[in-house]
Amino acid sequence: MITKNILNSPEYSFLKTDEHLGKNIILLGLAGSYSYGTNNDESDIDVRGITLNRKSDLIGLTEYEQYVDTNTDTTIYAFNKIIKLLLSCNPNTIELLGLKREHYLYLNNIGEELLNNKKIFLSKRAVQSFGGYADAQLRRLENALARDSYPQADKEQHIFNSVKNTMYRFNSAYNSFDNGKLKIYIDTAVNPELDTEIFIDAKLNHYPLRDYKGMLSEMTNVVKDYDKLGKRNKKKDDKHLNKHAMHLIRLFMMAIDILEKEEINTYRENEHDILMDIRNGKYQNNDHTFNSSFYDILSEYEKKLHYAANNTSLPDEPDMNKVQEYVMSVNERVILNEI
Repeated sequence: MITKNILNSPEYSFLKTDEHLGKNIILLGLAGSYSYGTNNDESDIDVRGITLNRKSDLIGLTEYEQYVDTNTDTTIYAFNKIIKLLLSCNPNTIELLGLKREHYLYLNNIGEELLNNKKIFLSKRAVQSFGGYADAQLRRLENALARDSYPQADKEQHIFNSVKNTMYRFNSAYNSFDNGKLKIYIDTAVNPELDTEIFIDAKLNHYPLRDYKGMLSEMTNVVKDYDKLGKRNKKKDDKHLNKHAMHLIRLFMMAIDILEKEEINTYRENEHDILMDIRNGKYQNNDHTFNSSFYDILSEYEKKLHYAANNTSLPDEPDMNKVQEYVMSVNERVILNEI
């Protein structure tokens, strides 16, 4: 069992030393598989948290949104940012308000205030937000299964075509513009371990770094796709497929609880067995597709969500007056040095 003591380990020292964190933190909790109750021996420990905006963020010129530590899989949101995410019923953040009590690694009185006010963030927006995330999981599942049904040569051609399409779009957009030009292409490799690799010809003058980040992201995605050629790990892929399938069903479960019970239940105690069965491959066929029983489960939860969406007593939108009043009460105390 993971306890609060993990925060005392050296790798979490940033919680005390970073100027935005320390005494400003109001809540820290487990996230991911441990928070859902679907962890196994290979599960990583993820931590999510909330820190107050500082006075200079609220009435000065500084801005702050979140802190990310990749070494410990920790993300800590600034108070004002997480409020906006909670208003949209964002699944990755709303679940932080519905953890099991023992999964909160740190919780002060302001954190308790937030938990006591969690219902003001619940609305019919959950239908779109959770439904959107569930659709994304289903697309990942279907795309992966479609690729797995191809012969190996067709798989590689599928990825290669995707690379070429991305390169075409990239070159069309950036071939020539006011500040220079960029071109990416495949040619004989410089690396002796490769036959071919992706190259770039670039000429940039006085180009905004902020815009360049977007270009870099697109180029990185091209390289990632190209590197997939001939490198599929079936065992690893199966684990990911089953994990996607499990999260798909879990998202439906959480959304239905929000709409029907007006509750945020992150830990899925009652559905633990079925979720773990999905994660462990019980519903996967020998050819790596999913059997009809899985799709029956999916269909049943889709019907439940549809019914819950049509019959919920939640408002269409959160009560912004209540949310505003609550947020102002917290931030006003920050400005007055009362917290």
